Amino acid sequence: MTTSTDAPEAQTSPQAPRERPVGIGLLGWLRWGWRQLTSMRTALVLLFLVALGTVPGSFLPQRGLAPEKVSQFFQDHKTLAPWMNRLSLFDVFSAPWFAAIYILLFISLAGCVLPRSWQHYQHIRSRPPKAPRNLARLPQTATYETEAAPDEVLAEAAKVLKDRRFRVDSHDDHVAAEKGYLRETGNLVFHLALLVLLFAVGSGAAFGYKGNVIVTEGEGFSNALTSYDAFKGGKAFSSSHLPPFTVWLDSFKAAYLPDGPDRGQPTAFSAKIRYQKDLKTSVRPYDLQVNHPLNIDGARVYLLGHGYAPQFTVRDGKGQIAFQGAVPFLPMNEATYASEGVVKVPDAQPDQLGFIGLFWPTAVPDAQGKVTSAFPAAWNPQVALFAFKGDLGLSNGAPQSVYRLDTAKLKPLLMGNKVKPLAVGNTETLPGGAGSITFNGYRQYITLQVNHDPGRVPALAAGIVAILGIVTSFLVRRRRVWVRARADEGGRTVVEVGGLTLGGATPEFDAIAERLREAAPPTPDEE
Repeated sequence: MTTSTDAPEAQTSPQAPRERPVGIGLLGWLRWGWRQLTSMRTALVLLFLVALGTVPGSFLPQRGLAPEKVSQFFQDHKTLAPWMNRLSLFDVFSAPWFAAIYILLFISLAGCVLPRSWQHYQHIRSRPPKAPRNLARLPQTATYETEAAPDEVLAEAAKVLKDRRFRVDSHDDHVAAEKGYLRETGNLVFHLALLVLLFAVGSGAAFGYKGNVIVTEGEGFSNALTSYDAFKGGKAFSSSHLPPFTVWLDSFKAAYLPDGPDRGQPTAFSAKIRYQKDLKTSVRPYDLQVNHPLNIDGARVYLLGHGYAPQFTVRDGKGQIAFQGAVPFLPMNEATYASEGVVKVPDAQPDQLGFIGLFWPTAVPDAQGKVTSAFPAAWNPQVALFAFKGDLGLSNGAPQSVYRLDTAKLKPLLMGNKVKPLAVGNTETLPGGAGSITFNGYRQYITLQVNHDPGRVPALAAGIVAILGIVTSFLVRRRRVWVRARADEGGRTVVEVGGLTLGGATPEFDAIAERLREAAPPTPDEE
């Protein structure tokens, strides 16, 4: 026997390097990301984020709806407002982050629902599944014996199940039946309708538009971009799509409760208007009321609000009429319609004139002797005017709000105790020979919103279909029934009936089993 101190070759040879595991690669990561995005869990999370993203748009002023309130928010919160503006919280529904969530939700639903719909369609066209080996293990079972041959039993079972609208498939020793596809169909219809709803809302926001305009009694406006006080169109909107209609306001009437605990509450608003679709059509009258919009060529004209437009005549230092007309004042108090506004007179000579006015529809003195408004109707209209002269700043090309007066380059003429309320017909002479201003009365104005949303009707239809689909999915259950018949050693036929219902047992199975038992001829023992 020989021994050797040499180590085996396997022990002395250096260890072979291990191969690193190969990753799934770029294509694998893309597939994984697509599966994650198109899962129902991700769709629910994105749906929650969309709902969460709409919250700032519900309590913060939006530029597309109330640009003046956004400006006021910037003045009241000079530190916070710029940061909120960087996050597009004043333009939530056109913000990039909201659009990203919305598009991801649409893709997620499409990638989840469309393949499921195709699979469901194939499943409907397929045959009902064959009977399991042991029907006794099913949640609902029944067994009986009969003298009828197995073929006769199976034929009768197929007839009974077809009468109950089951899809029936016959085999050598059993009959398979299934129904309740409407449950999954309703669920898919709900999600498909939700997909259509998202598309309709998105297309409406892209191709639609919304504009606000103030119209004073005796005046009108044409549906053009230059006529709107505030306008917001979708990403794919074109001004050439605006229908060429014109609206005139003849009169406006508002009714209020004259007494009681709800004194001053409005009871009715009615605007008598005339409209013309285009130059080739006739002018038609219309009674425009709240929640009763006017439909013109796909655009809907809504009555949003109203206010007062005091009328003034301004004479400059040379005695010439530099301004004459009505100026809309914005309500400061919705309960009494105490309003404020600005009158700008750039044509006055030798100095331009500007006025900040306070209008009270029903002027009364308060406990401190100051003038206030006691009622929203114009029972005692009065106006107080703070006068300025100088440069209005209109020549530098910078945009200015018609409801604000830039007093940086203006010199005050009437301020504080020098200001006395003017009744209708009164004239205030400005000091230093700067001119005069006369309060001639008032007109009323209305705030109109013109809205065109091409996705409104499809969205409504999709919402109705979605409700019908989800209700159907709750009311219908998926059911399967199998009937097996075989001859025993005594020459009789043993019939086994098994049922499987999604969501729990139903009395329908007992009715089917009883119907099959009654149709079978009795055995000698039963006779």
